[in-house]
Amino acid sequence: MNVYVVRHGETDWNREGRYQGRRESKLTELGHAQALAVGIALAGRPIERIVSSPLVRCRETAHPLSERIGVAVHTDDRLIEIAHGTWEGRLRDEIARDEPAMMKQWRTHPERVRFAGGESLAEVLARWRAFAESVSGERDLAVVTHDVLVRVALLDATDRPLSRLWEPRVVNGGYARFSVEKGRWHVIEECVDAHLGALRSDPSEQAL
Repeated sequence: MNVYVVRHGETDWNREGRYQGRRESKLTELGHAQALAVGIALAGRPIERIVSSPLVRCRETAHPLSERIGVAVHTDDRLIEIAHGTWEGRLRDEIARDEPAMMKQWRTHPERVRFAGGESLAEVLARWRAFAESVSGERDLAVVTHDVLVRVALLDATDRPLSRLWEPRVVNGGYARFSVEKGRWHVIEECVDAHLGALRSDPSEQAL
């Protein structure tokens, strides 16, 4: 069984460098094009289920694939982005200026951070594992989620600690491909993005 874990397309707030967390932000024109590209790329796979974070940016990213293969999109709250708490809605540069120690901790030791009014990576990992343990079947599954969830999924499958959060390459409209055998997840490809071509966003400009 293959599982394709997709990061949603680019949003307005991605482009602005603004932290999203649990808040809603719309796909940009580029984000919609990325959603179409990943939908076309995955449409030839034997996917029998599509599961998405409940946030609009993920559901909109899942829509082109859903239309092409005739499979409804189901949502699962365990796939929602990390709650950035008091950072949500704020620009990355603003936070770097006003909370430099917290920003440095997030960039260098993310496993130690628990956002005020939000979550820690350990909490995200717990809900990802609960979701992953619920996955079963023989035909392929598409999962549409967020940057931190994709990173946590990759770290967990490769037995890497949460301190290495920033190692995986994760892009808007790209996906990680896993195989699942007897409940064990294996990484086949960490970041598939050839289908994006000229549609790639620059994650270095985003608030991650």
